[in-house]
Amino acid sequence: MDTILETAKSWLTDFFDPKVKEEIQHLIDNDTEELKDRFYKNMEFGTGGMRGVMGVGTNRINKYTLGKSTQGLSNYLKKVYAGEDIKVVIAFDCRHNSDTLARTVAEVFSANGIHVYLFSELRTTPELSFAVRHLNCHAGIVLTASHNPPEYNGYKVYWTDGGQIVPPQDGEIIAEINSLGFEDINFNANESLITVIDTDVDEAFIEASVKNGNFNAAGKDDFKIVFTSLHGTSITAIPEVLKRAGYENVIIIEEQAKPDGSFPTVKSPNPEESAALSMAVKKAEEIGADMVVGTDPDSDRLGIAVRNLEGKMQIVNGNQAMVLMTKFLLEKRKEKGFKGNEFIATTIVSTPMMEVMAKAYGVEFKTALTGFKWIGKMIKDFPQSDFIGGGEESFGYMVGDFVRDKDAVTATLLACEIAAQAKANGSSFYRDLIDCYVDYGFYKEHLISLTKKGMSGAEEIKQMLKDFKENPVESVAGSKVKWIEDYNTSRAKNVLTGEEKPIDIPKSNVLIYETEDGTRIAARPSGTEPKVKFYISTNTKLDKAENFTKVSAQLDAKIKSIVSELNLG
Repeated sequence: MDTILETAKSWLTDFFDPKVKEEIQHLIDNDTEELKDRFYKNMEFGTGGMRGVMGVGTNRINKYTLGKSTQGLSNYLKKVYAGEDIKVVIAFDCRHNSDTLARTVAEVFSANGIHVYLFSELRTTPELSFAVRHLNCHAGIVLTASHNPPEYNGYKVYWTDGGQIVPPQDGEIIAEINSLGFEDINFNANESLITVIDTDVDEAFIEASVKNGNFNAAGKDDFKIVFTSLHGTSITAIPEVLKRAGYENVIIIEEQAKPDGSFPTVKSPNPEESAALSMAVKKAEEIGADMVVGTDPDSDRLGIAVRNLEGKMQIVNGNQAMVLMTKFLLEKRKEKGFKGNEFIATTIVSTPMMEVMAKAYGVEFKTALTGFKWIGKMIKDFPQSDFIGGGEESFGYMVGDFVRDKDAVTATLLACEIAAQAKANGSSFYRDLIDCYVDYGFYKEHLISLTKKGMSGAEEIKQMLKDFKENPVESVAGSKVKWIEDYNTSRAKNVLTGEEKPIDIPKSNVLIYETEDGTRIAARPSGTEPKVKFYISTNTKLDKAENFTKVSAQLDAKIKSIVSELNLG
């Protein structure tokens, strides 16, 4: 506690604003527990950059923590690109304070002699990724906390290739930031170096989205879409992209169309949670729509609902959407003719079905740690290869490489293309998915996500993962564990034969058990939220589409037994 108190008192100098000092003094005098939470650590970069609760303190998002990160990034850029006219582009989402924090970040960059392109109003994260290369920038920043609750905000850093920072840049940037004190931040803006941008970049991004996501599907006139931006940024792009691709029957949920960082109509603006799409699904049922699409606040994740075999709207999960999108792209590429350098990609906790499809089409399959920065890194590391598409279980997808992060704008268009064409063919999005299960095996996944907040929560997560590793599971649902993959040690061991092999992926706190029947259980802490996550994947054969409901129920029962067996319920 002495160290925490000392750190807090360092914020009482004249460098900090009077209101900041007043609040800290109040905490010192009256609220020891809150003071601890705000100062027990510094904000850290995770899988999606720096993200946390807004407020005063080293463990909060504020002008000083973002200012220090920006100062460190400025110093790093000037070292790496010494003698160059350095340029960065900054975007921000709908969250409280995103616009003012973005302005602060722009001012710090400019104070360090760096040219800044600052979007005039909120924009999507995929447009920011696109803008980095479109404007020939050295880096990009987006102020967003993605789908986190309203009290959160964040700071995602993109590098010259348009992808998020990855090793070695991330470690080097963090070291640069950590070498600074808050008093090292230069807040003295050079306004002549800040250029406000808007419609020119919008136009280029929308054109590129339509070019990459439009496959001239049949049946667009007869295809009805309900769309919700969940109070976020996608309202600035998706309606226009759909319109230009030929979709006229797009019904927007007006109650959720206005950007609002309080997200007043939803408990959580996360399309991974079915409740977030409830208003749109209800509307779709009322008007007989074919599809519902909803996006998170910064428009990198999308949730999709389509009509199931009974004709009711049903949300498809991230793995299901990814599989069908990838199958569609592979088919389209096959029609043109494969050149032999194509690949698809996903993450280690996503469905193994992606690898099965890659083998079926004869294209390379790459897998990465959780987070799209790793898929972006693949594209950068293998410039001779052609990235077709890929995604992850957490409702993110990327079509081609014109955007180097998950992109709900283009993915929304792609999903509509698949569904419209399927309907025109006398099928549906859902039936096409079932056909995939017949062709490649019926894979079904389930996620358990446990929230553990604060300093004690962080320790609890650490202990849970330690226990999961030190007390290895021997069997799952009657099937012996065959492989244990420890991404902390970069080793995979066959516990039945003793065989060991290296894991050629950066170290991470992830442990995966795989059984003889292909069931997989993965455990990892979230990189952006105070959560520990357990991913369950099961599979079996589906001999024909007519047996889908029966086999699906069997897999559900198996997942339920696994949850009970591992005490995850």
